[in-house]
Amino acid sequence: MKLEAQAPAAGRHGGPWARGTDRRTFLAACGGAVASFAAGPSIDETLRSGIARRKIPCVAAMAADAKGKTLYSGAFGARTDSIFAIASMTKAITTVAALQLVEQGKVSLTEPVSKHLPQLADLQVWDGTSLHPAKKAVTLHHLLTHTAGFCYDTWDGEMFRYVSQHPPKPGDKPGPLMFEPGTRWQYGQGCDWAGRLVEAVSGKTLEQYFQDHILKPLGMNDTSYIMTAEKFDRMVTRYHRDESGALVEEERKLPARPTSFNGGGGLYSTTADYVKFMQAILNGGTGILKPKTVESMKVNQIGASTAGKMKSYRPGNSSDVDMQPGHTEKWTYGFLMNTTAYEGGRSAGSLAWAGLYNTYYWIDPKRRICGVILMQYLPFADKEAIGLLGEFERAVYGTMMQ
Repeated sequence: MKLEAQAPAAGRHGGPWARGTDRRTFLAACGGAVASFAAGPSIDETLRSGIARRKIPCVAAMAADAKGKTLYSGAFGARTDSIFAIASMTKAITTVAALQLVEQGKVSLTEPVSKHLPQLADLQVWDGTSLHPAKKAVTLHHLLTHTAGFCYDTWDGEMFRYVSQHPPKPGDKPGPLMFEPGTRWQYGQGCDWAGRLVEAVSGKTLEQYFQDHILKPLGMNDTSYIMTAEKFDRMVTRYHRDESGALVEEERKLPARPTSFNGGGGLYSTTADYVKFMQAILNGGTGILKPKTVESMKVNQIGASTAGKMKSYRPGNSSDVDMQPGHTEKWTYGFLMNTTAYEGGRSAGSLAWAGLYNTYYWIDPKRRICGVILMQYLPFADKEAIGLLGEFERAVYGTMMQ
């Protein structure tokens, strides 16, 4: 029998795990045999002691192989089925949706996306002082690889300065590009517009399209843009660091039903659900994509450009981002790809990304495993969260070597 560490039902993220009960005590109370969970104790201790030492309110984590075997599942200060806001972990799912339409011949990776989204015709590029017409049309390839020129003002200095001088106005008109399409990589709203493209071509909202073509086929029953009253009890509370560096609990209330859906973020999910998505990628797209398409998600799609290094201009939202200091990373369709193996962790050529509230995952095609670790606080790339991610990853690979 597979045994999991989790907190009993709680109104927030609390429960006995938050008060220091570990898996061994829990299993002993339940009459379970600790030895039956081969991978458990060392990873449990890594997470349990990690959140205590790093003062992180809660964590849920899971690792699995491509064959469907769960290598580890545990949660401290939360439940294993707790629901987290996964923010930009939505982007990989949006990428799959767009690539499904490419497979069906309904869209092309290389045609101007303005064919389906007229508002993306005649885009302007900001050169630091003035606007001029873009020389090239934005394509779906650009949107999925963050090479279109759309940039988040949190991590792009020029966009930050532009928004400071020209506050955005409500409406459907996109802001200016920060560089000519295809000339470099910069994290931005490309997947937001890819999501709009999916809606325009399919005639469905992104929520309905995801449910019909990705989430339900994979059995991801707890993943949605919509938080229902029935599942609200499992939703994890968010926190943010105040000016003193202390984590402050945010108000916990049922989120309003969205009136629109964003391809760049907005989904809620669980560790078990996201593992199902990652296993589909490991297995060549089982049920959602063709193997040849999945291969395009495992190779560099940005040429000589590099990805993943992001200086923060809004420290309340994000710290500076550098997932593998001293090494070069690339972007595929949907994922950040490390070109050098992590010491004690993922192989070179692994796929990964994250969500704003410190949610992280990786997919290791060489070792045929995947892992996800979910926390729920700002700023993104907080040193304590990155530290716990590294400890969890090394514990997973260390257990595999035993």
